Amino acid sequence: MFALVNLAMGAAQVNIDEFRHAVERIPPGQYLGSSYYERWLAAVETLLVERGFVTREELVAKLDGSAEMLSALIATGVRTVGPDPVKEKPGAKSPRARFAEGDHVRARNLNPMGHTRIPRYVRGKRGVVARDWGVFVFPDTNAHHAGTKPQHCYSVRFEARELWGKSANGREKILVDLWEDYLEPIAAASKLRRRMAVPSKRAARIKRKK
Repeated sequence: MFALVNLAMGAAQVNIDEFRHAVERIPPGQYLGSSYYERWLAAVETLLVERGFVTREELVAKLDGSAEMLSALIATGVRTVGPDPVKEKPGAKSPRARFAEGDHVRARNLNPMGHTRIPRYVRGKRGVVARDWGVFVFPDTNAHHAGTKPQHCYSVRFEARELWGKSANGREKILVDLWEDYLEPIAAASKLRRRMAVPSKRAARIKRKK
């Protein structure tokens, strides 16, 4: 199945994020009633229909031998189409990292209609950047052919209680890989306390007048 998916992605010029989105678009009943690799096959079938390699009627007509039929269709597609090579612009510079290790961040409360790699359970939650993995293609746009939008991806450390509440183990931490567009900066708690403790000049003037 792994080989079949990789051949299909190459033949139909499908990127990994678009494939993941095809899995997400499987009807709930079918998704829950399918095994892991059955979902892969369903996603491949959807993408091949959308790319015009095969019709839905042809898939239904040859349901018993769909894997063999898909293999033949994909082999033909690989020979005749093939994926476009990735080309980098001469002199292109990698985007500068917005965050660094130790920075306090909040996962943005995003609810996009299409594909996304930000888990719902971290949205709106506070964490700390543990590591910068470097620059990667942004899946939310890449899945819909809206540009690769390369940006830094970070490993962000969340306290278990921040995610799951007081019932969670206070010593446990969860690391989640999050792209830069998923994050917004927040001040560390110690900085916030210092800001609250030191009155502003305007507040001091008002106090003296009173």
